[in-house]
Amino acid sequence: MSTMPRLPQEQRLGLIAWAALTVLQPVWHAWLFPAQTVPVWLVLAITTVPLLLPLLAIRDVRRALLWVGILSLFYFCHGVSEAWSAADQRWLAIVEIVLTVLLIGLLGAGVKRKAR
Repeated sequence: MSTMPRLPQEQRLGLIAWAALTVLQPVWHAWLFPAQTVPVWLVLAITTVPLLLPLLAIRDVRRALLWVGILSLFYFCHGVSEAWSAADQRWLAIVEIVLTVLLIGLLGAGVKRKAR
């Protein structure tokens, strides 16, 4: 029986933040505040599918989290714009902002510096 090495805490928390950000999108855009002018499937394709693409690199958790960190910049911008413009959705936007900042911060915390 082979045992997989335990992931560092930063990576485990990053995976949790990634999962939470992925779950937040359909809850927000399909359940709580569905789009009025655009089909819901299109909104979900734009918001959720990009977060699922790094699953292709899941064998290397660091690489998957790097891609999610890069993608989370889009979600950070989305969260800021929604927090600024939509008062009824502000709490969801703040959750999105917190999750993206957490993801980016955990990526930075997980970097190991080379000894000089």
